[in-house]
Amino acid sequence: MLYYLFTYLREHFGMFGAGLFYYITFRAAFAVILSLVISMLLGKRLIRYLQRRQIGETVRDLGLTGESQKKGTPTMGGLIIIAAILIPTLLFARVMNVYIMLMIVSTIWLGLVGFLDDYIKVFKKNKEGLAGRFKILGQLGLGVIVGWTMYSNSHVVTTREVAQDKPVLYNQTERLASGPFARRDETGKMREYVTVRTATTTIPFVKSHELSYARIAALFGERAMNVLTPVIYILFVTFIIVAVSNGANITDGVDGLATGVSAIAGICLGVFAYVSGNYVFADYLNIMHIPNLGELSIFIGAFVGACVGFLWYNAYPAQVFMGDTGSLALGGIIASLAVIVRKELLIPIICGIFLVESLSVMIQVAWFKRTKRKYGEGRRIFLMAPLHHHYQKAGYHESKIVTRFWIIGIMLALLSIVTLKMQ
Repeated sequence: MLYYLFTYLREHFGMFGAGLFYYITFRAAFAVILSLVISMLLGKRLIRYLQRRQIGETVRDLGLTGESQKKGTPTMGGLIIIAAILIPTLLFARVMNVYIMLMIVSTIWLGLVGFLDDYIKVFKKNKEGLAGRFKILGQLGLGVIVGWTMYSNSHVVTTREVAQDKPVLYNQTERLASGPFARRDETGKMREYVTVRTATTTIPFVKSHELSYARIAALFGERAMNVLTPVIYILFVTFIIVAVSNGANITDGVDGLATGVSAIAGICLGVFAYVSGNYVFADYLNIMHIPNLGELSIFIGAFVGACVGFLWYNAYPAQVFMGDTGSLALGGIIASLAVIVRKELLIPIICGIFLVESLSVMIQVAWFKRTKRKYGEGRRIFLMAPLHHHYQKAGYHESKIVTRFWIIGIMLALLSIVTLKMQ
């Protein structure tokens, strides 16, 4: 909102300093600062309110060290994160940008699903919370929204170079969005480009690093390609959103773990958004240029600031838990960001912690069921799943577990960023 206000003041009244709002870096920095302030100030007040209302976490007896101390800790703290994301975004971002609108919808959508789950647990005294099928339905709904918008919206485009040996349109599903335009490269040579609407992604560690979903659909026949391309794309996007949001939910089991890992993933995706949205950087790195994507840096700045600010209260020993309100929203945000910046194939690396935590649960359950059928008694691979509970059972302190997972998350984020040049 402030972007449009200061643009108006600069154009009509020549207001000094209003031009700063044209710079993405300036607005992103202020989004980080404001989100930090909001999360820290709002967090203090919300914790007091939740304590007065006796809205606390019901802790299951899992036999873990320090478990009893967590009983009664205020939950639903994800409201702090959501507020600290949305307020700076609405103030500093160009809210009419399709990517910003999509991220606002993603935040509110899964935040609402998580809130309903926490509300049923806390106020209705139902430990099961929202039925699993309704959670999945909410995640599937967001997947369809994100997938269809990314496929069909006329403002979701990528830049292609026009060259004699490089055709503008690779296949019939790449739709021309605008006529040719020229730019001067770093050597001073004029080069011609067009923007196209296409469902593509980036393949890490590969020189020819773009993959069109239409090529996957073409495996089923050229005639079916136009019909199958959006179906395959939307199904894949939906799978990513369901997987990552559930992974974040599973990871939120010890103080500060999910919040810190999400902040690290957010910084990584922020780098991708900034360089992919900037023509100069995209051309230098030989990566896909996505016009208007840089605006997403404001949202990501607010997202990272909200996570770091929430850590003030969520770090060990936690004064508040985010609940499903926060964990589902964080996972949905990260998944949607990865799809928007065309880095969904990097999700296993960027969200490696979420992936390992989820796999530990699936492996444990599958092995237990298999051995129970075979031997009449279920056996376990881990002392307890998810993986962070395995280390707790092994005697590691909660803070050590979280810190080491953060370090691994940073290493995975750096590896993801390195793929910009590893082609």
